[in-house]
Amino acid sequence: MATIVLDRVADALAALKNEHLAQSLYDEGKVIMDGVLLTLHGEEHRKRRVLEFRVFRRSFFRYYETEVFPRALAEILGPEIAKGRTDLVEFGYRITMNLTADFAGIDRPEKSARETEALLKIVKTFSEGATLVHSTRDKEEVRNEVRAALVEFDRLFLQPSIARRLDLIARFNRGEIAEDDLPRDVLTVLLRNEDKVDLPPDLLRREIAFYLQAGSHSTANSTVHAIHHVFEWLRDHPEDRERVLKDRLFLQRCVHESLRLHPASPVSWRRPVCPVSLSTGASAEPTDRIEINLWAANRQKDIFGEDADAYNPHRSVAQGYEPFGLTFGTGVHTCLGRDLDGGLVAKGDVDPANHQYGIITLLVGALLDAGARPDPDDPPELATYTERPNWGRYPVLFRR
Repeated sequence: MATIVLDRVADALAALKNEHLAQSLYDEGKVIMDGVLLTLHGEEHRKRRVLEFRVFRRSFFRYYETEVFPRALAEILGPEIAKGRTDLVEFGYRITMNLTADFAGIDRPEKSARETEALLKIVKTFSEGATLVHSTRDKEEVRNEVRAALVEFDRLFLQPSIARRLDLIARFNRGEIAEDDLPRDVLTVLLRNEDKVDLPPDLLRREIAFYLQAGSHSTANSTVHAIHHVFEWLRDHPEDRERVLKDRLFLQRCVHESLRLHPASPVSWRRPVCPVSLSTGASAEPTDRIEINLWAANRQKDIFGEDADAYNPHRSVAQGYEPFGLTFGTGVHTCLGRDLDGGLVAKGDVDPANHQYGIITLLVGALLDAGARPDPDDPPELATYTERPNWGRYPVLFRR
């Protein structure tokens, strides 16, 4: 087996869009990722993506930012501000888990600390299973933890959520409630369209678990990376402090720059489903692995500038390219939550009051508004359980 590395933007784009290259980064984590949307290929992937994309419409993202996010933020951030401190990694997981549960379709009827901790523990275990290829732990031990977490998730959260939605769907079919009264989430869409996709109970469970872990894991880590860069930028560029704190469009630029430097996964792997000729001129066989180096492509100097390895929210990007690079992918496996996390890229005249900023910018903005700053007596530490350069803990203090 040969490994073919692609680290230029043009070659990475061509590979990500190539219909003869199938996702393979998550093969190690099949215990949670087998058969879910991200790992499907071909017609089966297209049918499920079209179905689930009904949830991810732009109008829904706007509703999410203005209606769902403020409520979740108040529930999680308020008590942390009252304590005067928090750990950004834990905070990020808590709030993004709650947000992700809303669009995945997992109810939390109690809204209690006990319930939140139970789901948080499960979701973190799912995340470890999904990113198993980069785990530094014993892989079979992680798989066993994921299997146990799936059983607990099914009993405590998934089955009650399914039962409530099936009841609401039945009432809608009888004309007792309007369609707008149905939940706007992935689980409801799948339950209403069981005849259009083959989702046995174990696969439905993995599909919803995938949405829970993917949304919370990547968004939480991206939020911590982004605010870390903002802290460092303000330390070194105090002249930008007022703009960072008051100009949300500029803060979104700060977030996009961090997303460029920190794709959720530094690489993307593809497996040829047949002999393939790549844009580089190389040929790849089904036994080969195509490694798309997103980390390197996002630092290509002729696109992102001579200082592409550095963080610079004032960066000008070559025309035709996104400020966050290839972080959200492209082609059929473009991240469904791209606009939810990163918002819309501001182009031309933009009304700041009606712009879609994305959850990460809103989270970073809320933390800065609360006076968040690194704890000088408790420095942050990188995670040790994964090879990915994520933060393991990041203590901050709030303005009293």
